[in-house]
Amino acid sequence: MSVLTRDEAQTRARLLDVHHYAIDLDLTRGDETFGSRTVIRFTVRGDTDSTDTFVEVKPAELRTVTLDGHPLDPAALDENRLALKNLAPGEHELRVEAAMRYSRTGEGMHRFTDPADGETYVYTQLFLDDVQRVYAAFDQPDLKAVFDLTVTAPEGWTVLANGVTEHTGDGRWKAAPTPLISTYLVAVAAGPWHSVRTEHRGLPFGIHCRRSLAPHLDADADELFEVTRACFDRYHEKFDEPYPFDSYDQAFVPEFNAGAMENPGLVTFRDEFVFRSAVTDTQRQTRAMVIAHEMAHMWFGDLVTLRWWDDIWLNESFAEYMGYQTTAEATRFTDTWTDFGVTRKAWGYDADQRPSTHPVAPEDVQDTASALLNFDGISYAKGASALRQLVAWLGEKDFLAGINTHFERHKFANASLADFIDSLAAATDRDVHAWADAWLRTTGVDTLVPSVTGDNGSRTLAVQHAGERPHRIAVGLYDQDPGDEGRLTPRERLDIDVPQAEPRPIGKLPALVVLNDGDLSYAKIRFDADSFRTVRESLSGLPDPLTRAVVWNALRDAVRDGELPAATYLDIARAHLPHETDLALVDGVLAFAAGQVADRYVAPGQRPAALHTLAELCRDLIRRTEDGDHPGLRLIAVRHRIATAAHPDTIAAWLADGIVPGGPELDPELRWRILTRLAVLGATDEDAIAAELAGDPSATGQEGAARCRAALPDADAKARAWEAMFASDDLSNYLFTATAQGFWQPEQADLVREYVPRYYTEAVALAARRGPAIADAAGRWAFPAHAVDADTLRLGRECLADADPIPALRRKLTDQLDDLARALRVREANTD
Repeated sequence: MSVLTRDEAQTRARLLDVHHYAIDLDLTRGDETFGSRTVIRFTVRGDTDSTDTFVEVKPAELRTVTLDGHPLDPAALDENRLALKNLAPGEHELRVEAAMRYSRTGEGMHRFTDPADGETYVYTQLFLDDVQRVYAAFDQPDLKAVFDLTVTAPEGWTVLANGVTEHTGDGRWKAAPTPLISTYLVAVAAGPWHSVRTEHRGLPFGIHCRRSLAPHLDADADELFEVTRACFDRYHEKFDEPYPFDSYDQAFVPEFNAGAMENPGLVTFRDEFVFRSAVTDTQRQTRAMVIAHEMAHMWFGDLVTLRWWDDIWLNESFAEYMGYQTTAEATRFTDTWTDFGVTRKAWGYDADQRPSTHPVAPEDVQDTASALLNFDGISYAKGASALRQLVAWLGEKDFLAGINTHFERHKFANASLADFIDSLAAATDRDVHAWADAWLRTTGVDTLVPSVTGDNGSRTLAVQHAGERPHRIAVGLYDQDPGDEGRLTPRERLDIDVPQAEPRPIGKLPALVVLNDGDLSYAKIRFDADSFRTVRESLSGLPDPLTRAVVWNALRDAVRDGELPAATYLDIARAHLPHETDLALVDGVLAFAAGQVADRYVAPGQRPAALHTLAELCRDLIRRTEDGDHPGLRLIAVRHRIATAAHPDTIAAWLADGIVPGGPELDPELRWRILTRLAVLGATDEDAIAAELAGDPSATGQEGAARCRAALPDADAKARAWEAMFASDDLSNYLFTATAQGFWQPEQADLVREYVPRYYTEAVALAARRGPAIADAAGRWAFPAHAVDADTLRLGRECLADADPIPALRRKLTDQLDDLARALRVREANTD
């Protein structure tokens, strides 16, 4: 498949005005393909006699093509491009009829049959260039048009689309025409949906899911609508431009690759957000944030769309920032920035220290394949952090004024970084162009280190700065509470601009200095010696969870940089996490301690001791929550106690009894967690897995069974799992991921050693066959991350040098190998 280059897109945009698409999809043609008819009306600009261009389409069969009533040869299709030659200036009409293939990888038109009840559902995911799998298009974001959509669906199905849909009879559904939108934002979701509908401010709102999930959606419908209404109203307080579409549907769809997709009027979410088992309040908060994030896209991305993919941050960084900020402002979930600091920000820091890092607003995105790689921790987490710093520096009033100017200037059109900065500049006297150059055009993470000097009573504070960006930060000074030795009390919070003009007097020596207190900037921080001593002794005594998040992130960074021994991090977690009240912090610290420290950063011989420390920590949390007052904290502790079990007896007893002593009862999610860990430990078998699947034949149950079977410490089980992943193309994206998650286990390193060199060869071939979505899963989940050794690193580097993996896999391998090299350095530092 030919990828579109920026030069080609710019040339075509100068040549064409695209006005209207009429798309007719037939979903009644069987399990493999669907019908697609597209009529495109467009104008060729200019005064030359004729010119050439092309339209993109990726069919199973291209049946007929006519241009201005004249047939074109379908055999002229070259990969995904059909040449349109000798186009005279003026209006034209292109008609394309094709059979399109359904997807099992979450790309294009994904088709899913629910194992729980046999019902079938289809939905589109057309981002970034998978439009061509569904309809013929001039597929680039700056050729916006009006879309008229008609769908023929099986009896009993409901069709959802960008606009309000009407059933006109005989399985025919017609959607209201869209305003001007980009090709990748067209959306269809069809099937026997369970729907809950309401109205708000005169607009129809709906939430939709598979029928088998109906009781779970109904149980949360009030919360989902409450969050949706609150965010909708808050955005109308922030933005002058009203919501630009005729309805707001949210469809929770199966086997979705991303968290959600911002299709105008029809947002699609992964249906794991329809909770069928117990969840923590942090998980509910995450769902609320994703709702707010996608709604922000209705303005950032849909109303005003990037001109080319180098400005993806104009979509994602803004939606990420607005999602967290608006959730905190408008819903009951007021601590979203703590969760951001623990989870998302770490994602950005990690990505920004790899060789694949890039500026938030890169200048060299040459084609769509390269653009797809930039949907990462930089474009989301770092970009949102940069915007949070911009608001701290600029002030929210001027920031929102600039945004509203941007919407007014570019609504229903396209814009670039330069356009946005010009809009901001119109709202302030500050030099936002210089700010953008420093924050959006550079890479890497600055480091800030406090230096406290002078005599007690007349101390001064200087912030040492390794990096180039300016920062406006708060510095928290904390003293020991004289009445409670473990408690820290805030003395003062200083606002400091870095680079610092001169040291600041702070009086007597504080017990703790926390740079970037409040987490308004994006930088690694370190502690002076006295402050680090206080952190070890009194971290849990800090009163604000966001401050604690900043401290935990600093400890995490120090471990990853080889400056803090992994054992010391575990000791601090063991001492302070049992006293933590913030769920995001407990879950985030335990996840890093188990998944990185225990599994990768300590030597194999030290792993049992690390797991024992974490298991004891979880036992402490379970004991602390026996009163039933902290169900979310207890659930997190139970989950991590299962994951760190070195012996099967305790968790096997929980499974047999169907309950953890003192609660909770085991729901399907916990049962599959336990069974997976028992499989890793060799304490279950195929009969037990099959019995569990018989009791939970849902899609999630199918994934749980695949994960368990791949985790069994048996040579035949490993061979079957490997065959399913790499030799057969039958696994859907979710079943591939589940199988990969089960396959590699640190406890089974000897058993799977022969597969490590095979991985590189076979992953390259798999990615070439199945495309970017499976390539991403193969690089993310099927990589032998447990094999922290020089041979694995050497084999990977040889693969990158010699095997020519497709871009999606190359990017994932580059990142995995850099993480592997870091793990080796950390291990070496821990043995010095």
